[in-house]
Amino acid sequence: MKRMLLVLTSSFLFLVLVACAQGKEAKSELDYDQTKKMIVDILKTDQGKKAIQDVLTDEKMKQALILDETVVKKTIEDAMVSDKGQQFWEKLFKDPEFSSKFAKSMGKEQTTLMKTLLKDPEYQAGVIEIMKNPEVEKMMLQTMKSKEYRQYLQQVLTETAESPLFQAKMIDIISKGVQKAEKSGSDKKEAGSESGSQDDKKEQQ
Repeated sequence: MKRMLLVLTSSFLFLVLVACAQGKEAKSELDYDQTKKMIVDILKTDQGKKAIQDVLTDEKMKQALILDETVVKKTIEDAMVSDKGQQFWEKLFKDPEFSSKFAKSMGKEQTTLMKTLLKDPEYQAGVIEIMKNPEVEKMMLQTMKSKEYRQYLQQVLTETAESPLFQAKMIDIISKGVQKAEKSGSDKKEAGSESGSQDDKKEQQ
């Protein structure tokens, strides 16, 4: 099957070269679209898929892919730390649409990261130290007084209040509070009745 793919690929390249040499023709026995369709059809077959799997599981191919991955990684890292790369990312993150999509895509990862960091004593100490900074405190107060923050806070509170989990917790807390109040009231009544009985006994004596 591998040989068949090789033959088809070679035939495809040969046809392209012949077409370029002959110029434009009305029809050809096997044109580009037909050859392309033939290769695609073969790749869709079980034998074609098996041939691709065999190629990808080959040790030499794996090493080549790993090497390419390393090269790609280094290229990306170099691009990100360069001045042009930093300017590119700064410009990109200023785009509201991109920032919104990026934040949504990273939502779960950010939540997991924040939960992990909040459990880290060193991170907690760092946050407390930052919060003590007068400039940070001033900035936070200004943010909390802003209309946008109030609208956001109102939205969060509304969504929280409408959450079934939050409602269930509130019902549980209220139920426990009522039970505690009823128990406290009944205890006071019992204590009062006992005190009254003792007073009656003293008067009779």
